Amino acid sequence: MLRDKHGTIDYAEQGTGPTIVFVPGSWANQSAWRDVTEALGNRFRTVTTSLPGYGGTRECRTLTDSSIDRQAEIVETVIRRAGSPAHLVGHSFGALACLDVALCAQLPLMSLTLIEPVAFGLLRQAGELALHEQFIAMREDYLRSYETGDKEAARRVVDYLNGQGSFDALPSRIREYIVEATPTHVLDMGTGFDPSIAVLNNILLPSLVIRGERSATSLQRSADILSGALANASLRTIPGAGHFMTATHTAELAQLVGDHVAKTEALAWSSLSMASPWGIISRDSAGSSN
Repeated sequence: MLRDKHGTIDYAEQGTGPTIVFVPGSWANQSAWRDVTEALGNRFRTVTTSLPGYGGTRECRTLTDSSIDRQAEIVETVIRRAGSPAHLVGHSFGALACLDVALCAQLPLMSLTLIEPVAFGLLRQAGELALHEQFIAMREDYLRSYETGDKEAARRVVDYLNGQGSFDALPSRIREYIVEATPTHVLDMGTGFDPSIAVLNNILLPSLVIRGERSATSLQRSADILSGALANASLRTIPGAGHFMTATHTAELAQLVGDHVAKTEALAWSSLSMASPWGIISRDSAGSSN
């Protein structure tokens, strides 16, 4: 746990090696990454946290200020505490916070992994108007239901993201938690984070966008558009996975994250070697020209 002048922030780390900071989405906290970090083994130093209002992280937003910058500030504090250039991994709403951190460029990052990012504004920008309007209709229905006292208003969001009946299929304790945390999620919904495709093209970090084969069409298309917008990104689809793959497909997710981080690290070391006197000598001795 961290504490700054504003309050507490969830923070936990384990392992050694390249640093990976994991940022969960809405209705989740740092424990959402437990199985993924365990599947990564001891190859990496893994750091987990929670976004504002979830877990032990303070709520730093209001109805009049729910900017994504508040989430980004939490993530930046965690990265500073981690103390080294980090590989940043975010799921769902957490992926948007990671994007904002990358766009702000206040701290050195090694790579991005964006899992099922809820970047629905990209649908409108790319001309996918029917899909965008479906999201807007769901959001308005959700907020209206919440404001009129529907305790299970969040059912609309969960079913939209992961398929009809997903909310009812959750264990009762998780449904109860979602209901309890809905006021926090309403603030998430008010973020209004909608960077342009042109602005996203300025992110040069090695990036991996991951989507689920069974996710909503709007999520799949958003991931497709985002991977095309980022200057140095690849797109991967996990077979059989839905939006909540951090709980259902941890081994596959860990494999993709681990491979992406390892590849980025190898390229970084290769670049350093080529730029060093020893690297130049090695190339010359192999017959390279000056």
